[in-house]
Amino acid sequence: MPAWICKPHSELAPAELYALLRLRSEVFVVEQECVYLDLDGKDLQGATAHLMAWENGELAAYCRLLEPALNGGRAVIGRVITAPAFRGAGLGHELMRRAKAEAARLWPGRPLYLNAQARLRNYYAGHGFVPVTDEYMEDGIPHVGMLLDAPSK
Repeated sequence: MPAWICKPHSELAPAELYALLRLRSEVFVVEQECVYLDLDGKDLQGATAHLMAWENGELAAYCRLLEPALNGGRAVIGRVITAPAFRGAGLGHELMRRAKAEAARLWPGRPLYLNAQARLRNYYAGHGFVPVTDEYMEDGIPHVGMLLDAPSK
């Protein structure tokens, strides 16, 4: 059973920051063969929060929550990731449930947006998100913008 932690960037320990940046690079850059600038400056903006699942000292799942003030009034879930060694056990679904709950706690009454990889459209639809953009290319990967009206706790 993983230990879940959600904290603002200002409270991240160096080892936590290193682990989340390493996992993001491992999956998004190496596994998906996508050359892009992961360090986009948003990790340190405003009230950005980092939701992490730790199991046996390893970062098993992670996502970033961006505050509505930086995104036209909508909170944003991004960098959604499950470590390869922890896939297939439903951890990604638990991550999405917890991300929605954390966003509702941090920014009550705000809609929630994400830039989904198009191949994961149905996955996010299963969590209540609906497409609000046409498919577009981002970093060489097809994406679609998806929105969830203000999630409840």
